[in-house]
Amino acid sequence: MPLHVPPAPAPALRSVLTALGSPSAVREARVPDIPDIPAVPGVPAVPDIPAVSAVRAVPSLLSAEGPVTAELPLPVHVLDQVMPQGDRRPRTRLAGWRFLIRCGDRAIAAADTMPTPDGWALSHFFEGPYITSTEMALQQAEALPGDYQPRLLSVPELYMLTLWLRGDHETDPAEGEPAPADLLVPLAPAPPGIAAHRPRRVADLLPVMTSRVAPVPLLGFPA
Repeated sequence: MPLHVPPAPAPALRSVLTALGSPSAVREARVPDIPDIPAVPGVPAVPDIPAVSAVRAVPSLLSAEGPVTAELPLPVHVLDQVMPQGDRRPRTRLAGWRFLIRCGDRAIAAADTMPTPDGWALSHFFEGPYITSTEMALQQAEALPGDYQPRLLSVPELYMLTLWLRGDHETDPAEGEPAPADLLVPLAPAPPGIAAHRPRRVADLLPVMTSRVAPVPLLGFPA
């Protein structure tokens, strides 16, 4: 069934298109020294890097032959806490919107945007295995029966990113928690013990995720 892709906030899309549409600024921009900070799904990059420098830091954008476009906006939600703690249940929050950057018939990079006090702004561009994996997961979702709203769900505790297929496809894309019947498609690379690109109900996958972050009990020794 067709996916019900929600529209992204106009300022978020505009911030991406502005950066992509400034080739002269990209060529002339001086790239600042950027510390080598490991990327964690759902965690925004250093926010004060100029947009043109972010473009220049992605080789696939520099070497793109032909026009590039921003497509398939997906809201990025973050699951900050997998295991329940007391009365606190696992909850998600909207961290940003992600756009796939296409050149010709394939996605070559992605752009993350984030909310700021002044509205939506470009966070960073990036490339890597999640780009191809996201495209593959969306193609899988198109072939599934039923109607879904596609989202991304990041699980920093597991260094895991999934395509979240929301069954209530008419809901506000910025709101809502994963329902037991919603589907999650882990993207590659997935954590050990969790199969990538295998759609699973939230009710089935969440216990597996919980077991992956549960503390290992210490062995007891006689006094």
